[in-house]
Amino acid sequence: MEIGPIFRAMMRNRLGVLLIAVQIAFTMTVVVNAIYIIVQRSESMARPSGLDEPNTFHISSVGYGNNFNESVVMDEDLAMIRQLPGVVSATVTNAIPVSGSGSSSGYMVEAGRREMMVAAAIYRVDENVLDAMDLQLVAGEPFSAGQVVRRANNEEREATDIIMTVAMAEALFPGEAMSTAGKVIYGVDDTPLRVIGLIDQLQVPWPGSTFVEQSILQPEVVLDGSTTYLIRTEPGYRDELMLQVEERLAASPHQRILRNNQSFEYTRDESYRIDQLMTSVLKVVIATLMFITSLGIVGLAVFSINRRRKQIGTRRALGATRPDILRYFLLENVLISGVGVVLGAALTIGFNMFLVQAFNMPRIEWYYTPLGMVVLLVLGQLAVIGPARNAAHTPPALATRSV
Repeated sequence: MEIGPIFRAMMRNRLGVLLIAVQIAFTMTVVVNAIYIIVQRSESMARPSGLDEPNTFHISSVGYGNNFNESVVMDEDLAMIRQLPGVVSATVTNAIPVSGSGSSSGYMVEAGRREMMVAAAIYRVDENVLDAMDLQLVAGEPFSAGQVVRRANNEEREATDIIMTVAMAEALFPGEAMSTAGKVIYGVDDTPLRVIGLIDQLQVPWPGSTFVEQSILQPEVVLDGSTTYLIRTEPGYRDELMLQVEERLAASPHQRILRNNQSFEYTRDESYRIDQLMTSVLKVVIATLMFITSLGIVGLAVFSINRRRKQIGTRRALGATRPDILRYFLLENVLISGVGVVLGAALTIGFNMFLVQAFNMPRIEWYYTPLGMVVLLVLGQLAVIGPARNAAHTPPALATRSV
């Protein structure tokens, strides 16, 4: 067996072996957790919002002056926008999905039972919301124009009919989501709200939210001086209509400021810019650590081989074949890497527990650790195979030379 000679050779270079094992453990800890973070962020960024994303844009109008009548201006603007060629529909809304800004509240299935409260984003919209946002009604009925309430910001009058996502219905009525239409739920002030319909999907405005699919549509327009229009276009018309809508709104005689004329794709990219930057940085870190670890393994193998050139020649002279020498150094590397990945597995789990507790990050899936161990072992073998092949070509005649 070659284990004994390999172990004794490793003990003669304890520091080098220890450093490489620790480096492998550190690399595994960082790489496995970084890959898990990248996967989680990528899945979050890829989540569909529920909108017709490539064909949707929004623009905000902020009125000023004593003569500014927001309700009248809103009607004029929507009538103008909806008649433009290429516009599928338009709605007024208080928030844009995945934008980072919006409103939320809590809802209960029984009045006064705040321990049962479920959080949801609130979209205050008009009767055209389903077409404008391209939302799929899976149960119940849409809003009618007569259900839409317009009120000043300081008025207490609110709409009492709502449409909610299936995810929100499931959170309130587990296992009974599809039969939620027609039921009554309660707001934080115990106001009864009648669920008239369910939509398939609509993300909340906050990408990092814990209730990302729990949204409620309310047929309500709050007149607070700032109006956001969300416009859905036919394919290929979006960019042209973004310019056209802004020009027409700017040409109207009303005193106002237009801002945030953005495609939904741009808004989404801006919301996920930090996540995109993080994933790019982590990919660079992973590649750098893997490269440095490979260099360390190669360096240790070359150093070990150069110190044992005469011994290798002696083994060749005594009948050892090139595959025997190659196998010897590959096995030696497996032992060193094995120590590193076992230590790395413990550090990986410990570091992930720290991330879960300190930053509320999700717990790593169980299979990431063994996969990381396998990858690092394979990386070690690939790194050492070059020096090991050179060692296998050591001529037997070297054993007869002086050191």
